[in-house]
Amino acid sequence: MAAPVAPTRFELPENHPGCSDPAYRERRARIAEVGAAHRPGDPIPDVTYTAEENDVWRIVSAELAGKHRRYACAEYLAGAQRLVLPATRVPQLREVDQRVHRLTGFHLRPVPGVVPTRTFHGSLARRTFLSTQYIRHHSVPFYTPEPDIVHEIIGHANMLANPVFADLYEVAGRASLRATTDVSLDVLSRIFWFTLEFGVVAEDGAMKAYGAGLLSSYGEIEAFHEAEIRRWDLAAMATQDYDITRYQPVLFAAASSGQLLSDLHAFYSSYDDTACDQLLARAGGWTGSA
Repeated sequence: MAAPVAPTRFELPENHPGCSDPAYRERRARIAEVGAAHRPGDPIPDVTYTAEENDVWRIVSAELAGKHRRYACAEYLAGAQRLVLPATRVPQLREVDQRVHRLTGFHLRPVPGVVPTRTFHGSLARRTFLSTQYIRHHSVPFYTPEPDIVHEIIGHANMLANPVFADLYEVAGRASLRATTDVSLDVLSRIFWFTLEFGVVAEDGAMKAYGAGLLSSYGEIEAFHEAEIRRWDLAAMATQDYDITRYQPVLFAAASSGQLLSDLHAFYSSYDDTACDQLLARAGGWTGSA
């Protein structure tokens, strides 16, 4: 998950569940420093997770496993079956990186927190996914307003373990390199948000999730059917605002996995500043966020 502004000194916003917990803030800052100190090509250092942190992972992992059987799309389940994450402890990013790389050639690299949008997407072009290593606050295990290791690994790494989605992530990253203006990068990021972060797809007569944001939140994956689910429309996604701190009230549904894969590959493969202008013209001349 990307954000346009990187964290300052690993500080938490006032509405973060762990903001009023000094022990959590200190712990998270220490883990963030591991990511901040890492250099590409160096071995990924392990984090010694606490019993409380492992309990959060165990609770979330068990809850999500059941909900995935009901609500996750088939391609995601295929990736999870290939990756086989531990259920009772927080996995080390190093071990997940090794497994994903063997499966699809993607690497995971630690970062201290959210990174600039261009950095996040640009790394995907090199088949590298930038991942946090800290875990959400124990008081709210069902949801996080920011990327944590549950979101990165259960949400994204399971997708990256499937060659079909791994290739799509890379194509999206390559498209970001051709998005040279702020507007065209913002449009690309919005479409990534409403698809690979919060996308749903019709499958076997029901709506299933393929977006990592839904798949890593056992609160939101249960509630996404209550959102306004609109028809598949890339131009509409390109101009739809969203708030990362709440359950998404608007989602876009693909008619099939074939449609979402075909349309997104075609979109990302040809996307550049000119394609952005054409898409926005179809959407009514929107010129980007303020």
